[in-house]
Amino acid sequence: MGSAKISLFLRQMAGNTFGTLFRLTTFGESHGVAIGGVIDGCPPGLNIDVAYIQKQLDKRKPGQSRISTPRKEKDCVELLSGIFEGKSTGAPIGFVIKNESQISKDYNHLKDVYRPSHADFTYDKKYGIRDYKGGGRSSARETACRIVGGAIAAAILPDIKVRSFVSQVGSIKVEEQNVDLENIDTNIVRCPDQAIALKMIKLIEEVRDAGDTIGGKITCVIEGVPAGLGEPVFDKLHADLGKAMLSINAVKGFEIGSGFTAVELKGSEHNDAFLPNGKTKSNFSGGVQGGISNGQNIFFNVAFKPVATIKLPQETINIKGDAVQLEAKGRHDPCVVPRAVPIVDAMAYLVLADHFLRQKTNQI
Repeated sequence: MGSAKISLFLRQMAGNTFGTLFRLTTFGESHGVAIGGVIDGCPPGLNIDVAYIQKQLDKRKPGQSRISTPRKEKDCVELLSGIFEGKSTGAPIGFVIKNESQISKDYNHLKDVYRPSHADFTYDKKYGIRDYKGGGRSSARETACRIVGGAIAAAILPDIKVRSFVSQVGSIKVEEQNVDLENIDTNIVRCPDQAIALKMIKLIEEVRDAGDTIGGKITCVIEGVPAGLGEPVFDKLHADLGKAMLSINAVKGFEIGSGFTAVELKGSEHNDAFLPNGKTKSNFSGGVQGGISNGQNIFFNVAFKPVATIKLPQETINIKGDAVQLEAKGRHDPCVVPRAVPIVDAMAYLVLADHFLRQKTNQI
């Protein structure tokens, strides 16, 4: 292999690692033997709570409710290295999660066909080859690895609490005044407003029965973040949070603090006035100013599109460019947001842990 080809190959592989000091590299495909990852940069001596890791994985795993994909996976994590007697050693932490419920034949009809709004076409154009069974590397099954990384990152940040919840499905929204963060996991849609949750569930079931899918929104609230996390100029805290969230499958939008509503306000209305104790009267900034945390709660919204694979006839093309009609098969979520809540939590923890360690280097 020539030097030009080697450098090109390395560039293509670079997108599988996230983080600067605390780094997560993931591997594996949806219908392969296993998925897994390597966490590098984890400080030694941390208590690693395997039960907590598994609890977070259980929130994301398929087949957990009547409104999720029927695919059944135990998603039991096997920690291979970097942990001794329940504590991190400072060595790389390797882990695997076995795939146990592959029905690859469900995807044979996609071998020569591109699904609309999926990664089939773009992966083929980028690499010249694609794994059509379950989407391969582009499948959201990869996000289980992020759950493991995020759960271990949380051990670095015992004073920080990240909590995400479903705030919208289709046009059904939660009113801010009705949000009790203690009620997030009291229903299968992970919406803290019980009355709204029932409406969301009903809508998801109706859409599923029609062979279609629906989008939604997840809101994340982070408490206990100290002031000072974030780097100028390009590694702003909210920029890295945005990158983290936009890296999640099906995410189409990210807004922090006042977000897009800020365009409707004047500076006199939007500015967060300081109080003598260093806090602010309002929090339009969403806990980040100048790309650095200001000590207030961080909150942001993440918008998820409808799952691309639907069971309705669609016009598309095959690998020859011929127009064909597709009726997709396989097991898919009618709405991704209930299972995406722990993924948003995990990515937030990964960003915060990385910036927490980077801030430590600034204070030597």
